[in-house]
Amino acid sequence: MRSLQKDNVEMRAIYASTMTELIKNNPLIVDLEADLMSSMSMDKVQKLYPNNVINCGIMEAHTVGLAAGMSIAGHIPFFHTFTAFASRRCFDQLFMSLDYQKNNVKVIASDAGITSAHNGGTHMSFEDMGIVRGLANANVLEMTDATMFKDILQQLAQLQGFYWIRTIRKQAIKIYPENETFTIGKAKVLQEGKDITLIANGIMVAEALLAADILQERHQISATVIDMFTLKPIDAETIIKYARKTGRVVTCENHSVENGLGSAVAEVLVESAPVPMRRVGIKGRYGQVGTVDFLQKEYQLTAEDIVKQALTLFD
Repeated sequence: MRSLQKDNVEMRAIYASTMTELIKNNPLIVDLEADLMSSMSMDKVQKLYPNNVINCGIMEAHTVGLAAGMSIAGHIPFFHTFTAFASRRCFDQLFMSLDYQKNNVKVIASDAGITSAHNGGTHMSFEDMGIVRGLANANVLEMTDATMFKDILQQLAQLQGFYWIRTIRKQAIKIYPENETFTIGKAKVLQEGKDITLIANGIMVAEALLAADILQERHQISATVIDMFTLKPIDAETIIKYARKTGRVVTCENHSVENGLGSAVAEVLVESAPVPMRRVGIKGRYGQVGTVDFLQKEYQLTAEDIVKQALTLFD
C-alpha cells in the first residue's frame, strides 16, 4: 500500500501567495472577497495591495455583479467565497452577469463538499459543480493539490472567460511533484491498469489511488486511476479510451453523484463507450457537522467504499 502524505502548505496559503505574485506582475488583477478575508488568507495580501483586494461584505450576488463590471472595465477579477454561497446564493448572477455575457471572471469556490466540516450542512455544498456545469460557457474545475492549484491560478491570469475553481482550504494530499503542469480539459492518468478504471477528482483522487492498491493486493485486480480535474469541458477522449480498454468504470467524487462527475462520465459512456459503471459520491443526503475523517466514512467516500463498488462489477 502506497503512503500518501499531506502537502506542507495549505491550499489557502497557495491562493494568497500566488495572488500576491499575480497582482505584483499585473495590477489589473483584483481579488474580491465576501467577508471571508482570513478564510483564504487574503487579509495579509490586502495589506500589501489595498487597491487590488476588496472585501465586499456578505453580499455574494452583489460581488458577482461587481466582478462583471470590473471585467467589462478591463480588470481581471477573481472572486472567492465558500462553494455553497458561490453557487446556490448567486446562481442568477452567475448566469446573467458572467456566463451569458461571457465576462472574464474567475470564481474560487472553497470548502468543497465535506471539507466544510464543522460549518455543517448549510455550508456543505454537494451540488455546486452540478449547478455551474449546466451553464453554456462555464469552465468547471476541481483542484487536487497545491501544485495543481498554483499552476491553474497562474494560467487563469492569462485566460479569458468564466472559470469555476472548486477547492479545499486546508492541506490536501500531495499527488503531484512541484514542477508538474496541467492542461485544462485534459485529464491526468496517474496509473495504468487493465481490469477497471477509477475516475476521481478533488480529495477523492487520493482515495482512488489507495483503492487501486487494495484491489491489486487483495484481489489481483489491475486499476487505471484518472484525475478528472476538469469537469467541464470533460476529457471524453480519455474516458472512452480507458472504458474500452478496461471494460469497467467507477467514478469517485466529493459531490453529489447527480449532475456531478458520475453523471458527466455516464453521459460520455452512454453515447460512445457503454460499459458497466458505479458512482461513489453523495447520494440523496445533506451535510452535517463533523470531522473530515468522520464525514468520509459517513458518506461512504473512502478507499474501501470505492473497492466495494468496484468489486460489484466483477460479480
